[in-house]
Amino acid sequence: MKRFERRLINLPMVARVIGWLMMIEGIFMSIPLVTCILYEETDWLAFAISIGVTSATGAAMTFCLHPRRTDMGKREGFLLTALVWVIFSFFGMLPFMLCSSALSFSDAFFEAMSGFTTTGATVMNTISEFSHGILLWRCLMQWIGGMGIILFTLAVIPMLNHSGGMQMFNAEVTGITHDKIRPRISQTAKSLWGTYIVLTIMLFALLALGPMNIFDALCHAFSTISTGGFSSEDNGVATWESSLYVKIVITVFMFLGGVNFVVIFKAATRGLYSVRHNEALNTYLGVVGVTFVIFVIAIVARGRFDSWESVTVDPLFMIISTITSTGYAVVNFEAWGTFVLALIFVLMFFGACAGSTSGGAKIDRIIYLAKNIRNELDRCVHPNTMMPVTVGGKIMSPEIVNKVIAFLCIYVLLILFGGIVLTAFGIPLVDAFFSAFSCVGNTGLGAGVTGYGSNYDVIPDVGKWVLSVLMLIGRLEIYTVLILFTKSFWRK
Repeated sequence: MKRFERRLINLPMVARVIGWLMMIEGIFMSIPLVTCILYEETDWLAFAISIGVTSATGAAMTFCLHPRRTDMGKREGFLLTALVWVIFSFFGMLPFMLCSSALSFSDAFFEAMSGFTTTGATVMNTISEFSHGILLWRCLMQWIGGMGIILFTLAVIPMLNHSGGMQMFNAEVTGITHDKIRPRISQTAKSLWGTYIVLTIMLFALLALGPMNIFDALCHAFSTISTGGFSSEDNGVATWESSLYVKIVITVFMFLGGVNFVVIFKAATRGLYSVRHNEALNTYLGVVGVTFVIFVIAIVARGRFDSWESVTVDPLFMIISTITSTGYAVVNFEAWGTFVLALIFVLMFFGACAGSTSGGAKIDRIIYLAKNIRNELDRCVHPNTMMPVTVGGKIMSPEIVNKVIAFLCIYVLLILFGGIVLTAFGIPLVDAFFSAFSCVGNTGLGAGVTGYGSNYDVIPDVGKWVLSVLMLIGRLEIYTVLILFTKSFWRK
């Protein structure tokens, strides 16, 4: 009997940890609650009810469940990670449904999932009609989801270091392989979150020194470093389009949000010299540089050169916003022509570095794919030659390379699936595939019916649920979610 019990997934322990997390979510909700009180807005009641419901449910799951075993393995790690993001979105949507400008059930869940996954797609037609508390909650959700809900838990609940901590870390943190910068996983989590918090504070201080007020600076600090893209203004960052200072500061921190935070930590503690040979970082810089030159040529050829900013800051802002999946826009990039739009598709697919807050397939995987393709071409001429994939001077195992290729194939299939489903609900072909692509990559950009000056409110409710699932799968990098639907996951 004992041998049989060991084979079962430890569901009571998974539920208990989720309870802890829900109480943490309730604590985070107190920040927009206080904001509503300070601005004398009635939405404080929506947050008070949401905090009560979320915290009470979490407390019941934590203190009423008494698991016979407290250990958690790989399967519990995958299940916990996937469930937490869904449950956080379900309870995180409560303020949107209870506020004075209430959203429907489907719209509220879409907005919450878009927030936590840092996608930045929105169904809100007019942001200005919502309270300061709601606007702050949207951006705070992105900040929480940027570095990771589970990673935050590993930092504040050290006991998980001995109970499936590494499995949860691998299931949530983006990337192919995961480096521990400290001996214990909880110490690694604290170091990464510490780096994240320091960068957020720096960005907030810089934005507050510019034309933004304190509230706008805080919202954009949360959504920029998390590469989420939500804003506190109807026109987004374009509200400060005339401010070169704002555009430069946000561009720099969007770029940093796209860098592996382990690399940022090492650069901060050991110096820039220690990361000079990081292949993913160098490729990231190279892609941004080459694309910038191409964008400038395309803009000039299109006749859109009307100031020096239009061929310097604006294209660089758009490139980094796209490749990091932030989704901010200060100009109508569709006016730059279809060639630029095609390059934006490529940047959305690439994404920035693994281990960052950005979405997309990640440059690290593109490097693996490119090197494997080169090796396969060489084998056509020299079939008996051993040609391993080497990254950063290290030989990668065939298992990792195969996993990367499978990931990219599934990634494309998900985009095809989402696009085809959306066309069934009357969304134009290009717009449907672009929306699916944007949600899988957690970019949030739209084109056509969801493009510049519009949003995802035009998508039917069923389509919003499909896109919400795609956002979740994209944020947890496919395997963590899809593995739950395999028979092998549920049996030993």
